[in-house]
Amino acid sequence: MGRELRLIEGDAAMRARLFKQGAAHKYAHGHALVLAGGLGLTGAARLAARGALRVGAGLVTVAAPAAAMPECAAQLTAIMLRQVDDADALAGLLADSRLNALCLGPGLGVSEGTRQMVTVALAVQRATVLDADALTAFAEVPEALFARLHPATVLTPHGGEFARLFPDLAKQGAADPGRPPAARAELVRAAAERAGAVVLLKGAETLVATPRGACALNDATGPRAAPWLATAGAGDVLAGLIAGLMARGVDAGAAAETAAWLHVEAARTVGPGLIAEDLPEALPAVLRELAG
Repeated sequence: MGRELRLIEGDAAMRARLFKQGAAHKYAHGHALVLAGGLGLTGAARLAARGALRVGAGLVTVAAPAAAMPECAAQLTAIMLRQVDDADALAGLLADSRLNALCLGPGLGVSEGTRQMVTVALAVQRATVLDADALTAFAEVPEALFARLHPATVLTPHGGEFARLFPDLAKQGAADPGRPPAARAELVRAAAERAGAVVLLKGAETLVATPRGACALNDATGPRAAPWLATAGAGDVLAGLIAGLMARGVDAGAAAETAAWLHVEAARTVGPGLIAEDLPEALPAVLRELAG
C-alpha cells in the first residue's frame, strides 16, 4: 500500500500525445489491424475498428474469415478488409510490418483457433490489445497467455474476465466496486506485474496498471458519471481506441489511460440514450474541446 494512484485527466501531456504536429502521410500515423469473428459476429470488431480510425490511426483494417467477408464489406468504407481464416493466414498477413498495432478479442469466439491467433499475434512483438474472447480463451490456462505477453500488450478485462485470468486477485476484491480504488489498485498492479503487460480493469472506476507498478484511475463517478456506458459494444470501442493510439506510437500504458479518458468523455458528450455506435462519432467534439 501507499504507492501513488494518479488520476487520469485531460491535461497537457494528453494533448501532446493526441495532437502531434507534422507527419502528414497516413502511414506515419500507423496501421491498426482488428480481427473479426465469423458470420453474424463481426459487429464487435467493426466497432473497435471505427474507434481506432476516429482516434487517429492512419489506416485500419478488419481481418475476417471468408464467410464473414460480405457482412463486413457491406458495413465498412474507410476501413479496409482482408480475409483471414486461421492462424496461418494471420501469420502471412503480419509479414507486412506496416501493421503496427493489433486488436484481438471482440467477437472472435472462445476456441483453440482464437488461442492460436493470439499466439501468432504476440509472437511478432507489436503493440497488441487483447480484449473479451482473446482473454476468455485462456481462462483455463492463464499462465500460457502470460508466458507470451510483452510490455507493448494491453489486457482490457471487465470484472468477470479479470476473475478468469487472476482468480486469486479477484477473490481479494480487485473488481469489487465497494472497495476503495487505492486498495483495488494494489491488486491490479499485482495482475500487471504477473502478466508482464498493461492491465486495464474496466468499471466506473477504471484502473490502468503497468508491469513496473504504476497505476492510474479513470474516475467516472460523481460529476463525471456516465452510467449509459453500460451498453453492448462500448468495451469494443475502448479496445479500438487503445489500438488506434498505439498505432500512432503512444506507449501501452499511456494509450490505455488516454483511451479510458476519451471513452468516458465521448459518453458524456452523447448522454443518456447512448449506444456503442455513438462513441466513435462523438470523438471529434471531445478532441476539439481538448485541443482548446
